[in-house]
Parts: sequence; structure tokens; C-alpha cells
Amino acid sequence: MAAIVASKWFRGRLLMGNLSNSILGSLGTPHDITRLDCTGFFSQQLRTFIQMRTKLKVVDNSGAKWVRCIQALKGRKGARLGDTIIASVQEAQPRGKVKKGEVVYGVVVRAAMQRGRCDGSEVKFDDNAVVLVNKQGEPIGTRVFGPVPHELRKKKHLKILTLAEHIA
Repeated sequence: MAAIVASKWFRGRLLMGNLSNSILGSLGTPHDITRLDCTGFFSQQLRTFIQMRTKLKVVDNSGAKWVRCIQALKGRKGARLGDTIIASVQEAQPRGKVKKGEVVYGVVVRAAMQRGRCDGSEVKFDDNAVVLVNKQGEPIGTRVFGPVPHELRKKKHLKILTLAEHIA
């Protein structure tokens, strides 16, 4: 991924011609810059909260593949790692426990927005992912795929952590 971003960075720099180092320094690091838009300025990818109409990948074996967020239950801006959301199933497997169009609860287990840890490091993922739960907070599926952050322990989602194959 870094090689792709670096090649875009150098191609964008060649397209812009001779730029002074002060201008390039104010644009940020090459990893922040995603593409050169049609106006000639660099645009940055904005990573925000999980809010209404955000499409999330389902990473358990409940039968759903994709859900769309209807509402974040806590916080006015949106949901982050470990928060519970209400979602609508957009795509599902034929013989799963949940069907397309159902309204379900989910816990955000991966978010593209970075989150600071108490030791000073930050954790962020490439995608937004959710594990479907019932109203009591118990997972619907019996397996959780991919990495799950250990911040879920503070949010009292221990059952999800025990089902996860990798804790980040």
C-alpha cells in the first residue's frame, strides 16, 4: 500500500512542476495525500466517525455480509471502536441467521478512524467492521474473523473477545 501511495506522491509532484519545499512541507506527509484532483490541489482522505448511512462489513458468521448504520446509540457525532449501533442488513447469505432488510444491533470492532491508546500509540484499521449482537449484547454468530482491538474489554464486550481469532 505504501508503494502505491509513494508512486502517486511522486507522480503528483511531477505534474505540479517546481514547488518550493515550504509548500510541499505544508501539504503533509506522502501517506496523508491520496490523489491530485482536477483543480490541481492535493485532496486528503478524511476519516470520520461511523455515522448514519455508513456501510460496514460484518465479520462474524451470523449470515450478514454488509450492514448500513441507522443510528449510533452513544455520542452525538457517531460511533467509534466498541460502540453499539443500530443497522440494517444490506446483503446476507441465503441460509443465515439474519436476513436482508432486518434491523439489528452491532458492535464496532474495526474503525478506519484512529483511536489513541493510553500508552501514546494509536490504532486504526483499513476498513469499518461490525459484529452483530442481540439486545442483551451477546453475539449472534459463533465466530469472529480478523483482528479485534483489546479496547473492547473496557466496553464490556468480553464474549466478542473470546470468539475473536486475533486480538490487536
